[in-house]
Amino acid sequence: MNLLEVKDLRVEFSTPDGTVTAVNDLNFSLKAGETLGIVGESGSGKSQTAFALMGLLASNGIISGSANFEGREILNLPEKKLNKIRAEKIAMIFQDPMTSLNPYMKVGEQLIEVLKLHKGMDKRTAYAESVKMLDAVKMPESRKRMNMYPHEFSGGMRQRVMIAMALLCRPQLLIADEPTTALDVTVQAQIMQLLNELKDDFNTAIIMITHDLGVVAGICDKVLVMYAGRTMEYGTSKEVFYSPSHPYSAGLLKAIPRLDSQGDILPTIPGNPPNLLRLPKGCPFQERCERVMPQCSRETPELLEFDHGRQRACFWDWHEESCK
Repeated sequence: MNLLEVKDLRVEFSTPDGTVTAVNDLNFSLKAGETLGIVGESGSGKSQTAFALMGLLASNGIISGSANFEGREILNLPEKKLNKIRAEKIAMIFQDPMTSLNPYMKVGEQLIEVLKLHKGMDKRTAYAESVKMLDAVKMPESRKRMNMYPHEFSGGMRQRVMIAMALLCRPQLLIADEPTTALDVTVQAQIMQLLNELKDDFNTAIIMITHDLGVVAGICDKVLVMYAGRTMEYGTSKEVFYSPSHPYSAGLLKAIPRLDSQGDILPTIPGNPPNLLRLPKGCPFQERCERVMPQCSRETPELLEFDHGRQRACFWDWHEESCK
């Protein structure tokens, strides 16, 4: 049974210039202990998907579709009911830990507050549990760190604090929005190893939102590739990495620097993502696609299953040759 089932998720924003469709009919599912990577360029709708699930959209945002969590619809829930689900059932790690932590409160106070609010613990019990969780995320000298302020931590340590805070209530689903963007590669690897270990220890399902395909390869079971708010490809990590079936997926993979690459020129996807207010007719990727056909400018390709659960939205015949 799926822990989370998302169907036809649509997120729109009303602006003075018109309606922006940030997420367009998104579908995916997630089991307990499973990790889904949502990848794509900036502006593809990755973060808005997470904010919609968490009920954190801007005031001009409108959500439609369905998100069924443990058999219960969670989209557009009243704030009181949503607050109970947040942290206790679904937690989120935000992109910048420095802006997510209160700079005026000691880290220990912020961790204790979560447990007092959501678990009703007394201060002593909450303190002990907070130290235990800091130990779980490999925080050195955890008791000492409880009495420190966020600015006294390095970027990697602040991210560990955010992960500890998100896991305090043992959520069944953890949403990580670009959790390693501001970190150097060594700390990135440590954080990804930590998330893998925590997933195994707590059987937590994870939605990993990132533009870094290396991160996806290291932790994710399934991958959803987004572009202009739409799903371009959906499949297992192995399938998408070894035999991408959509030209956009292939373009993203080719743009990853490789140690065994020949020459100094790194392949790139030409052009820029489209303006969501003025999307072209047909496939949104057509103006940047190296396999564009006349049909692409006339019709929008449907997301269809083509090989044992794999899905993609493209008119190109994948049977002819590999996208790679």
